[in-house]
Amino acid sequence: MYELLIAEMRSQPWAILPEKLAVIESLLAFRASGQRYTPEEIQARIGPEAAASRGVQRAPGMVAVLPITGVLQNRAHEMMESSGVVGVNRLQSTFRALVNDPEVKAIVLDVNSPGGSVYGIAEFAQAIFESRDTKPVVAVANHLAASAALHIASAAGEFYVSPSAQVGSVGVLQMHQDVSVMAENEGVKTTFIHSGKYKVEGNPFEPLSEEARTHMQAECDKFYAMFAGDLARFRGVSRAHVEGNFGQGRVLTAKDAVAAGMADGVRTMEQVLAKLGAGSGAPARGMRAETPGPFSHLACGPDCPAHDVDLDEPDLAQSTRDATEASLDLAAALKEADERDPEHVRRARELALARARYS
Repeated sequence: MYELLIAEMRSQPWAILPEKLAVIESLLAFRASGQRYTPEEIQARIGPEAAASRGVQRAPGMVAVLPITGVLQNRAHEMMESSGVVGVNRLQSTFRALVNDPEVKAIVLDVNSPGGSVYGIAEFAQAIFESRDTKPVVAVANHLAASAALHIASAAGEFYVSPSAQVGSVGVLQMHQDVSVMAENEGVKTTFIHSGKYKVEGNPFEPLSEEARTHMQAECDKFYAMFAGDLARFRGVSRAHVEGNFGQGRVLTAKDAVAAGMADGVRTMEQVLAKLGAGSGAPARGMRAETPGPFSHLACGPDCPAHDVDLDEPDLAQSTRDATEASLDLAAALKEADERDPEHVRRARELALARARYS
């Protein structure tokens, strides 16, 4: 299972803070080597509020607050969503339901994310952009809107940053690890039998060829062009302005981001809600699901697409149990970006990477 996740991680472009991607890689390799956190360690790292902070809330004045919190991944499993990863497709489905809900007069995107996979981001951002003529949509960086999260937040009609927030990391990256020497030292030799000239291009068991590097760079450039082009269109500036003033891959503090034209002003979430006529600190109103998860406080009504999942279905229940351990471990690592493993664990992790199945 973890070998497949490692292969998937290495095979796709990411719009995410580089250090956060390194944490994900480290955690997956840690688990692939047979190491694991105890239940007590998992709970200590995740905290009891992890699943409870994801649900849509409605404040007085019919303002819906949609949290966009965690690493963004298209079609993420429900248990992963409740443990540090947020499914972009589910966010988009919930957002559309709020746009179509006549009781909702305005939508606030509460953004706190380092970014994530590039897949599904442009589509979600476009859906937000197209909703501008339907009802007010305001995004707040509360307190991080990096990379893919910035792509989404910039599509809102108004975008504000909290005083201590950071926004930016405009760019796309992809990883490649050459573990051929390490594997050879461990007595591991991998041979690929394949059809198709480029089928195993970029695999980790041999040095990256110049042809493969050129292709990977071209793929990153394509997604970056989409990213920068959308930021220019959403913010009403030129692409040259985006590339020259939006941090060039760095994150900017609140005032600098506003000065660069990335955001419309410095405001807290409470100030934004007050501007929209909603009281601050209002309790959530709506439905609570039987099983805690990212939609535990959904207020979009029984017909909301987010309620279509049958949690009693045997196959889904089994799939949920199978994914629980991996997703909880992932959340633990995301909460511990500064954690360093002992030397013997580091070696085990490296060897696990060398033996991970490439696909």
